[in-house]
Amino acid sequence: MAKEEHLPLFETKKAKGRVLFRIFAASIFAGICLIWVHRVSHIPKAGEDGRFAWIGLLGAEIWFGFYWLLTQASRWNPVYRHTFKDRLSQRYENELPGVDIFVCTADASIEPPMMVMNTVLSVMAYEYPPEKLSVYLSDDGGSEITYYALMEAAEFAKHWIPYCKKYNVEPRSPAAYFVSKHADDEVEDNHQAKDFVVIKKLYKYMENKIENVVKLGQVSDEVRSKHKGFSQWDSYSSRRDHDTILQIVIDGRDPINATDNEGCALPTLVYLAREKRPQYHHNFKAGAMNALIRVSSNISNGKLLLNVDCDMYSNNSLAIRDTLCFLMDEEKGNEIAFVQFPQNFKNLTKNELYASLRVINEVEAHGVDAYGGPLYVGTGCFHRRDTLCGRKFSKDSKSDMKWDNRKREELGIHELEENTKSLASCTFEENTQWGKEMGLKYGCPVEDIITGLSIHCRGWKSVYCNPAREAFLGLAPATLPHILVQHKRWSEGNFHIFLSKYSPAWYAHGKIRLGHQLGYLRYSLWASNCLATLVYSTLPSLYLLRGTSLFPQMSSPWLIPFAYVIIGKYTWSFVEFLWCDGTILGWWNEQRIWLYQRTSSYLFAFIDTILFSIGYTNSAFVITAKVADEDVSKRYEKEIMEFGDSSPMLTILATLALLNLCCFAGFVLEEAIAGSKGIAKAYETMSLQVLLCGVLILINLPLYQGLYLRKDKGKMPSSVAYKSMVIAVFSCVCFKLSY
Repeated sequence: MAKEEHLPLFETKKAKGRVLFRIFAASIFAGICLIWVHRVSHIPKAGEDGRFAWIGLLGAEIWFGFYWLLTQASRWNPVYRHTFKDRLSQRYENELPGVDIFVCTADASIEPPMMVMNTVLSVMAYEYPPEKLSVYLSDDGGSEITYYALMEAAEFAKHWIPYCKKYNVEPRSPAAYFVSKHADDEVEDNHQAKDFVVIKKLYKYMENKIENVVKLGQVSDEVRSKHKGFSQWDSYSSRRDHDTILQIVIDGRDPINATDNEGCALPTLVYLAREKRPQYHHNFKAGAMNALIRVSSNISNGKLLLNVDCDMYSNNSLAIRDTLCFLMDEEKGNEIAFVQFPQNFKNLTKNELYASLRVINEVEAHGVDAYGGPLYVGTGCFHRRDTLCGRKFSKDSKSDMKWDNRKREELGIHELEENTKSLASCTFEENTQWGKEMGLKYGCPVEDIITGLSIHCRGWKSVYCNPAREAFLGLAPATLPHILVQHKRWSEGNFHIFLSKYSPAWYAHGKIRLGHQLGYLRYSLWASNCLATLVYSTLPSLYLLRGTSLFPQMSSPWLIPFAYVIIGKYTWSFVEFLWCDGTILGWWNEQRIWLYQRTSSYLFAFIDTILFSIGYTNSAFVITAKVADEDVSKRYEKEIMEFGDSSPMLTILATLALLNLCCFAGFVLEEAIAGSKGIAKAYETMSLQVLLCGVLILINLPLYQGLYLRKDKGKMPSSVAYKSMVIAVFSCVCFKLSY
């Protein structure tokens, strides 16, 4: 027994094959250095054609080499964690801490209430003592429809939670569970078959009631009169101008009323719409999270906090226990501030049409974990309450995660609600450290990254937990414009951090390990990739039209480092993607989205951040749509790319695609006229440029189809097709004539 008490609650294993990878990476870097040497030593003389392009490519290749080094930091020494939940139960089952779960929603029109309720129900049904579990829904839209949906979900939870625990079902989001459990599945237990029919009927009844209210756009007077909570909307002016609305829907302290249909306790369930006033900046999601931290401290005060996006439902009912294996480990637990789970998506197509976070989740996050822990990504993350509130790490001071048996002052539910509302007021944070040294930091579109960095810089570590069964599953955007907007927000926020006083380059210097610093910089500099990518996707093609060579000839030994780096890098990328259980076509789609992000999302993010830094624009938080209409969904399932928008980002993508097509067509026409001698000369001097231009054309095939071949509503708008064609042809003609 004594030996059992000293066994760790988790183990860490280093990845195999690290030495071989390091040798390979070193050889790639040697090739990159030779490319730099070639560029510097072969710069055309002043007045020679191609000098400008040559210098531009040199700058791009220096940047690509530098950024490649950053990406290798997260591959140099990956580690993998495994938890022992049986040991946790044996030692601490009666001392498990209270857990407060935050679900954040902001707009009922693009974040449907039924989707939000499925997330709420999934986290209410965790395999965890319900009296130690509290769920808070932050509704930044202040929608009475969302509140109505929460009340209906609370009633359904009385049937759903005991059903989940009785039959140990997964996942515990009702919608996801019913989709995975087809009607023709064989069920060995007759009782479960009967209960399944009943629980599904109850779910459909709840869903119909909520959807009917959503269609009406308001809650009926009859319903409002039956529930006192709706009276809080009497002073509601708009979503940006209202009092704090706080309602404890299920009071977990009440052993009589807070029970399910089998008499077992239910988790506490709370609705919060923090106060909003036009004259006060509400600080977006970070402000909502900080209000939740304060409000929960007065109601349940759990030592462990989990926050999830409203579309990111719990897919693994044991995720809390996985987390506690890290935080309650006797030897290493006291130095861990938060446990981050990967951001996975349930609606990805087989070949991931718009790419995914596959390589980040399966490779890079494990690599950063070795240096001090993964970044906080804003969802699917468990925090110690005290570290999120600003506590610094100290080896001499321990943060006890065990259940606090001390009784707090018991207030009536109405009195507790009234006493707590002030914590979510607009003025509460004035002259305090909230948003600075306490809670999530303000002033950045990606408040999660900067908050995690500040926690790491206070001496804490984090842990990446990637169990076999995904802990959380969300919804990925189903259209190209949505995915581009999402990545613009991410890259803009990260670049904003890089240019701020909290930049990993200087703020974290000396506070975290170098590898950890490089891991943060890899994401902070996402947006900066736009310039080098634009250079490489335009200049070689334009100079191909002129017949000017920008790369070594086929007979030159300098071709070897170019060929080795290109073949080696993309072969490794391909193998790595397949190792992460991706598909061949999935890898190709990822290369396409990589190009699209860098030439549109990152470009606009780069420009907007620079303008913000010099005071020309203000930062804004854009919510990504979580649902798509039926036609869009059908095309998405068939892996047909969805354009259907006349945004500037699509105009840029279409222009670049047509520019490369025009350049390639012009080059082929000239060589056809020149005959065999011209073709032989072109093969010797222009092969790499032809290859690069050809690959850019192949990767843009779905875009060409959207421009001119498709007739459905998801095609590229005619205005974009005309504008991009005119700009591309005009650019090619002008460039050719200026020679």
